Amino acid sequence: MSERHPEPVLGVIGGSGVYDIDGLTETRWQRIDTPWGDASDELLFGVLDGVRMVFLPRHGRGHVQSPSTINYRANIDALKRAGVTDIISLSACGSFEEALPPGTFVIVDQFIDRTFAREKSFFAAGMVAHVSMAHPVNARLGDWCEQAARDEGVPVHRGGTYLCMEGPQFSTLAESNLYRGWGCQVIGMTNMPEAKLAREAEIPYATVAMVTDFDCWHPDHDNVEVEAIIRVLLDNADKARALVKRVAPRMRERPAVCPSGDDRALEMALITQSEGRDPAMLAKLDAIAGRVLNG
Repeated sequence: MSERHPEPVLGVIGGSGVYDIDGLTETRWQRIDTPWGDASDELLFGVLDGVRMVFLPRHGRGHVQSPSTINYRANIDALKRAGVTDIISLSACGSFEEALPPGTFVIVDQFIDRTFAREKSFFAAGMVAHVSMAHPVNARLGDWCEQAARDEGVPVHRGGTYLCMEGPQFSTLAESNLYRGWGCQVIGMTNMPEAKLAREAEIPYATVAMVTDFDCWHPDHDNVEVEAIIRVLLDNADKARALVKRVAPRMRERPAVCPSGDDRALEMALITQSEGRDPAMLAKLDAIAGRVLNG
């Protein structure tokens, strides 16, 4: 019997300024229980241009979660249980390059993880797995996001490295200059371990990093007022919603099997032999790894 492929369902994780998605029909907010604790908020289910969609505000409605208190495992597990097959992450960020001014959308393709206070994997003692993160962003989703931004007339840059810091404080000047020296393009606080967990959950993932300001390396940084940053943030949020509306119908083109293998990331990743697997861990992994554990 051939494997049954799931219906394409677009998941959108909204960052700072993006707490809902307009234009959805058949909407409902629903709590999804997970074995990893509480997600940031209820999930918004709906239909956009005939495509099923699930939205999660990363910080919760009202922005109640800081980057370090977000339960990233619960968020990804909840989206997996909701049937999400692809994730677009909308994330505010700072820029390390003059050529990427506020208002630019960067479709990143790499990450550097500098976080240290977060649970970064679904797997642990009793069920060990190692997934590849060499290419953490799904190229197909990146293509769709880039084209959608261009169609909306949004300044967009394809490719680049997102430095994820712990926060919630912003960088020191020394840190900012260090990260620029590493060749990073943007800096944020939320896409790690989010991207790692999406890979473990076998969900293709892409980031739209929306520049709100230059990081503190920039000589004019101290002259930027908070009101100006908030104004850019809200403008970016409106453009991000328009981008999602253009990406949603592309889900009809989604291949049944992802050419990059992102939807098969666990195929050769499970290390613990069957006799050594912890039943309690297996129960928690029912959604994340059920395809391979039950196959």
